[in-house]
Amino acid sequence: MPRANAKRADTGSEQPVKSLPPAQFNLFTGEAEPIPFLIDQTPEGEHRIGDDITMVQSGDMSQVIVSGYGAFLSKKSERMLVRKGKEIIYQFPLFRIKDVVLASRGITVSTDLIGELCQRGIGLHFLSGGNRPYAMITSPMLTAVVEARRGQMEALSDERGLIFSRAVVSGKIKNQEKLLRYFGKYMKQADPDRFRSVAYIAGSLKALQAEVELVTGRDIEESRGSLMGMEGTAGRLYWEGVKAILANRTEFMGRETRGATDPVNSLLNYGYGILYSMIWGALVSAGLEPFAGFLHVDRPGKPSLVLDLVEEFRQPVVDRVVISYVNLGQDIKIADGLLDSETRKGIGEKILERLESPERFDGKKFKIRSIIQMQARNLASFMRGGRKEYKPFTFKW
Repeated sequence: MPRANAKRADTGSEQPVKSLPPAQFNLFTGEAEPIPFLIDQTPEGEHRIGDDITMVQSGDMSQVIVSGYGAFLSKKSERMLVRKGKEIIYQFPLFRIKDVVLASRGITVSTDLIGELCQRGIGLHFLSGGNRPYAMITSPMLTAVVEARRGQMEALSDERGLIFSRAVVSGKIKNQEKLLRYFGKYMKQADPDRFRSVAYIAGSLKALQAEVELVTGRDIEESRGSLMGMEGTAGRLYWEGVKAILANRTEFMGRETRGATDPVNSLLNYGYGILYSMIWGALVSAGLEPFAGFLHVDRPGKPSLVLDLVEEFRQPVVDRVVISYVNLGQDIKIADGLLDSETRKGIGEKILERLESPERFDGKKFKIRSIIQMQARNLASFMRGGRKEYKPFTFKW
């Protein structure tokens, strides 16, 4: 078949031709209709919908974070729509979404979209103003794996709960040591005194991690006090090391969780909120009960198993990003005790970039977000008796 040649019609005008917006031909009206902005390429970080609404996407759009008052999320055909008022701002192909995170108040979601997300196994996460997860919507049919949950409950009374908790604490302390060494190496020539201080703390953490491996007992109840005591000691040492690393950049007095208003803790809390949502979704997808933990004791409304599993990912995902963010002199603004939209956007982009970065695990390289899913499944297998041990994720520095 001969190939057709298309030529631009000569209008007789010397004026430059203006490009037209994307459009599609309507067979019923015979008119060309504009197409709402469709994201079907790899997005580049944050998109601002308005002065008070921002969105952040991961590199392959597996996770979408929406924050700001007035956004409305709905469904049309195979896509998730984001509106501001009556105007459609963005459309996202549903097959490219893994998680949707609503990171502020004032966001509306249609029941049709909720139903579609549940059917596709896409988690819908809600973060409070303090950046902590308070709800997640997912289909119970996707996690109807009784064997995993039964094993999880039984493990509270046998050695499996202790083995997992010991691995969590050991992995966390090892990651703390490695992160201090990672940032400390840049101070070796520029500031030898601070380097020696950080290196000493890292050495103390390494010795403490070896002690954790020696903790024994019949179950987690018998050994939780010892493990939590060691984890607390490690935390105090670690944050002293972080304070030394950040000394020339900002005043950091130590770790605070709820109600923190200083820049570093505010960044950490926001980053942990994103990480919590991913861990929560991974555990639910693996068929585990997020509220039945081992190292962290059960309390009403406390996702104890989420807090357990998140420990091995805090340093390689959030802490590494936050320390780099501060050291690079990024602008951090606090408004009414919370990070402003620009700062949330900036740190949110970096956290998602880190989740997309590869790390070596089980002899191969995987994206960190994939490793989170793998660890949740490994934990479920361990609880069912399919694995003899649980190995924590530790990153290479």
